[in-house]
Amino acid sequence: MIDELRSIQHQFGYLPADRLQELAVKIHVPLSQIHAVASFYPHFHLTPPAQAEVRVCADMSCHLRGAPDLKRGLEQALGASGTEKVAVRNVSCLGRCDQAPALSINDRIYSNLDEHRAAALVRDVLSGREPPAEQLAHKPGPVASDPYNGAPKYSLVRQFIERPDWAGVIATLKAAGLRGMGGAGFPTGSKWEIVRNAPGTDKYIVCNADESEPGTIKDRFIMENVPYLVIEGMILAGLVTGARRGILYIRHEYEHPKEILQEEIDRCYREGLLGSNILGSALTFDLEIFVSPGGYICGEESALLEAIEGKRAEPRNKPPFPGTNGLWNQPTAINNVETFTFATVILSRGAEWFKAQGTNSAFGMKFVGISGDVNRPGIFEVPMGTKYSQLIYEYAGGILGDRPLLAYAPSGPSSGYLPASMADLSLDWNAVAAAGSMVGSGAIVVCAEGRCMLDMALNATRFYRNESCGKCVPCRVGSQKLVEMLSRWTDGHSSSTDLPLLDELSHALKLTSICGLGQVVPVPILSVLKHFREVVDDHLIRRRCPAGVCFPQTQRGTA
Repeated sequence: MIDELRSIQHQFGYLPADRLQELAVKIHVPLSQIHAVASFYPHFHLTPPAQAEVRVCADMSCHLRGAPDLKRGLEQALGASGTEKVAVRNVSCLGRCDQAPALSINDRIYSNLDEHRAAALVRDVLSGREPPAEQLAHKPGPVASDPYNGAPKYSLVRQFIERPDWAGVIATLKAAGLRGMGGAGFPTGSKWEIVRNAPGTDKYIVCNADESEPGTIKDRFIMENVPYLVIEGMILAGLVTGARRGILYIRHEYEHPKEILQEEIDRCYREGLLGSNILGSALTFDLEIFVSPGGYICGEESALLEAIEGKRAEPRNKPPFPGTNGLWNQPTAINNVETFTFATVILSRGAEWFKAQGTNSAFGMKFVGISGDVNRPGIFEVPMGTKYSQLIYEYAGGILGDRPLLAYAPSGPSSGYLPASMADLSLDWNAVAAAGSMVGSGAIVVCAEGRCMLDMALNATRFYRNESCGKCVPCRVGSQKLVEMLSRWTDGHSSSTDLPLLDELSHALKLTSICGLGQVVPVPILSVLKHFREVVDDHLIRRRCPAGVCFPQTQRGTA
């Protein structure tokens, strides 16, 4: 259904009602169900869009790097065009956190533009000219852990075809201690083993390349630089588990990585590494790309499966888990891009090599994305155990304007914020968990002195409110209540009942939300209350924002 909807929108620019009726007849699905799906995903339009649809990323890194001023400037510069011609709105993370601020014009993404250059592009669209292609910042670079480094690829697949030792593969992954690198951290070898041992002949491998959380950009780098490691990891997972079909689920904002991956997949088919009778054997594995119709919730594994099945991307209740009841209720191994990549690395270089790469008593490698108030935002491949201070000051070049470090999020909004006093914490699963946060996906967002941490908590909470699928009441209502509360605080209005209500909401969200999105909604503000309580007290008690960010404009001069 989603491919059909995408085709209609490509033809008309939106989804006309009569075309949806025709689609319902064509695929024998009730019109109400088609409308339910089409209205769920932000990539689909049920009414004709403006001639120029301008979307400015509003989340963490872009928020820090000038997105609010960019949006205000565009509204002022383009206001005379009228809403029928131009629509300027906020949008959730566009996956360009290292090139912030980012915006899209009619679904074409641009980065590092000021309001004058962005307005000029919009005027080009209004005059009938096609906007230019995105100026890609991608520069192919070496990946230290790449076992091939220019040598012929896919040697592991060739070896497995000759000696299909599935138990040995799983044992190696377990010995290396490879965990899911998307944030959950479930042992990869155990996941593949569960699918291998699950009954049934129809099994699936799914790669989650839908990284949509603010600050999370590492998978884009991996797909652009070493796509063959991702694909070989998926092929090996299929051969080991007995799955005969794989699906790489990628966010629609990643057009360039998708093209690179598709070229690599096509090459694998030409060389007999994919398809029926792989390399002359009796083994089969087919692989295709599924482009997401949008929405952060699609990063939740069961919601992702629902999207592939042509449904609203609403998380499933667990148990059962995807290992036994996944895609189309069949056993399914879901891992993210980085996990499949390191599976290939480990099986090529060995478990001991991988474990020896860490430092400060940690082991293994990690890709991290560092953005926000740093001089060299980007994606870096680093040893586990590296101190966050080293990541910020050495890898990312230190703080913009030589300002002191105020805070950092180890993994985007879901990790909350840690203070500068904890910058020597090691990039280590257990150490960061003991500090009350998490390594997660490695989306490190840096805040310099002069930022308002209450404003940053509101920004993160608003992201979760906007991206809630709405399926469960605690998340749908609780996220909105928290946004309303924090908005009042930043406007200079609070109540004596706010803090007890915040505790109650946080408890309810953590215990009763269906998925991780709802469970982490209160994390940003709870971390600010824990580590930056004086900032909150300044707002609630003294009605001042030391950073001069909050409260009505008339008060900012004296804040």
